[in-house]
Amino acid sequence: MAEKTKPAAHPRKLQIVEAALACFLEAGYHQTGVRDIARRAGISLGNLYNHFSGKEAVLAEIARLEADELRPFCTILTEGRDPHATLRRFVSDYAAYASRPENAVLGLEILSEAIRAPRIAALFSDNRATLVTALADLLARGSKSGAFRPFDTPRETARLLLDVIEGRALRTLLEEKPQTGQDALWSFVEGAVGASAESED
Repeated sequence: MAEKTKPAAHPRKLQIVEAALACFLEAGYHQTGVRDIARRAGISLGNLYNHFSGKEAVLAEIARLEADELRPFCTILTEGRDPHATLRRFVSDYAAYASRPENAVLGLEILSEAIRAPRIAALFSDNRATLVTALADLLARGSKSGAFRPFDTPRETARLLLDVIEGRALRTLLEEKPQTGQDALWSFVEGAVGASAESED
């Protein structure tokens, strides 16, 4: 989320987004005002309003950038041929992404605001739904091929797996000695889906 993968349409727009991200990470979304963002970006308030109607519009642009960042993870899930190997790669890559401090903090900040303001939740709901769908489809394919156990609700299992990965990333921020490596995480996921290493090429 906090790292952009595709520039915004206008350099000034991108400059404002980067300033907003810095403010949200330091002070929180709720405590950040439009003037704070403009000051951080080194522009006038009027200049900011030339590109965004307000703070929520900036957040909508961040949601668009997040969609760009999540697209490669969906590609991993949909294009991998071996379900076991694909899931393992996804868990490794997505855990590394979620564990970046800027992503973990911003994700928590957005979640806390979304609980209070459904319109903010709506900005990011499509991103989450797309990732859940791709993961659920992989679980269903793996279950059908025998690589994974059967699932009554692959979509709910996908949500829970993402919760585990993202929750672990947040917990790591609070630990004096953050966990290194992902062996324990993968072991948990493997047990949860009934994955067999024998299915891996």
